[in-house]
Amino acid sequence: MSKEITAQEAASLIRDHMTVAVGGFGSYSSPDALLQATADRYEQEGHPKNLTIVTGVSPGDFQKENGAGLSRLKAEGLLSTLIAGHLGNSPEISAIVGENRAAGYLLPLGVVMHLLRAIAGKEPGVLTSVGLGTFADPRHEGCKANDLAKRQDRDIVELISICGQEYLFYPAFPIDCCFIRGTYADTAGNISMRHEALDEAQLQMAAAVHNNGGIVIVQVEDIVETGNLPAREVRIPRAMVDYVVKAESKFHMQYYANAGYHPEMTGELRCPTDAISSMPLDVRKVIARRGAMELRPNCLINLGIGLPSGVGTIANEEGIADQATLSLESGVFGGVPVPGKGFGGAINPEAICNAPDTFDFYNGGILDMTFLGAAEVDVHGNVNVSKFGTRCTGPGGFINISQNTPRVFFMMNFTSGMSDILVEDGKLKILQDGTGIKFVEQVQQITFSGDHAVKTGQQITYITERAVFQLTKQGLLLTEIAPGIDLERDILRRMNFRPIVSETLRSMDSRIFSSEVMGLQQSEK
Repeated sequence: MSKEITAQEAASLIRDHMTVAVGGFGSYSSPDALLQATADRYEQEGHPKNLTIVTGVSPGDFQKENGAGLSRLKAEGLLSTLIAGHLGNSPEISAIVGENRAAGYLLPLGVVMHLLRAIAGKEPGVLTSVGLGTFADPRHEGCKANDLAKRQDRDIVELISICGQEYLFYPAFPIDCCFIRGTYADTAGNISMRHEALDEAQLQMAAAVHNNGGIVIVQVEDIVETGNLPAREVRIPRAMVDYVVKAESKFHMQYYANAGYHPEMTGELRCPTDAISSMPLDVRKVIARRGAMELRPNCLINLGIGLPSGVGTIANEEGIADQATLSLESGVFGGVPVPGKGFGGAINPEAICNAPDTFDFYNGGILDMTFLGAAEVDVHGNVNVSKFGTRCTGPGGFINISQNTPRVFFMMNFTSGMSDILVEDGKLKILQDGTGIKFVEQVQQITFSGDHAVKTGQQITYITERAVFQLTKQGLLLTEIAPGIDLERDILRRMNFRPIVSETLRSMDSRIFSSEVMGLQQSEK
């Protein structure tokens, strides 16, 4: 039977140099009471210090100062090492890695999820092709995000060959403690996630820690008498739980983007989809619309964070959201994905799976297509979304998804920086272009390998507001340009390499640039 303790008592259980796993997924299910209590103890006592933190998509609210989630552990000396799939939601922690103040190892998110299962089962690690040809590959960076990681006597991934086939092996490692979260605990310690919008990997994290003799601490909204939780609602059985902490409501938000409880995100209730806001007619909508034109009935689609999440919004506007099943790496299937800070959850989901299982599906090729963001694209078709100068965010599920999906659509603004681009009269009008070049000779970090995609026969498309490219064996092929755009001035001069220009170069569909609904529900699919 688990024991109820305070957040402060929980923090006192953490010793210097421990490896602590932290649950939550971006905006969702952050164990903030436990994180804050640990930060407070460090400020008062100087302990615990030099912790190694293991997390998937770091819980956080994108705040660059005084952020919630993992950013609560930003104090100098508290952390020595980060092992994560993505740190973008916690900019203050991302900065610690980027500025070389703690060693950083950034892994494909699916690998992190499956490592938890491997650790729980006392298996040697994760053997996979995920990461070959990218920065995760030891022939490139081996997941080491900074100089401190390179100086540590630790290899977090190895290149091996089996029957002449290359694979990456990510070895398992012990985890001493975890901070995870549920909605209710009964007095025996069974954990329900009734009000959580995601299951993510709370169960796997608990099992990894418990089965290796560690301490499992669960933050909850409330504690109820044993017998009040239906068996099918219990996500973490009491045998895996050591301590339960009842949190104040301010440390237990359902998700950071919107206060209160939203039953339409847990499947408890459904809300009318016409209540979901439409996108204004701007560059983002242009890109999202061009992506939505690729949707097909009965296909299973993945949407990434940022611009790609707009594809779901457009599908809802066009009345075709039910023609294809949209999914997210967080484990949500169906419904309309929440954009921006709320990415990871969905309104009116059809199913909510845990993230490790979802990556089993993804790695196995269940997806028909995916829409992902891109920050840099180079002459070889490589894409970078994970590192920019000293800013280290990590790949999230990007590598798993992009390497195992037959049709991949990368979505991005053509340039970066301040710009003034209008969408009017069925055309694109560039009053002021961004000065930053995004189509470069060589990306800073390879998060997606164009060479690997060509070898495996994937269909790769790059969508911007003014141009669409296809990846070929000869390089990037320009196939479409927006109406109102000059090929030489607005595209070719804004690239650091010259793409192949299709002999059948065509104009992007004019409906994309109209204020009217496109009428995709009437299009032949």
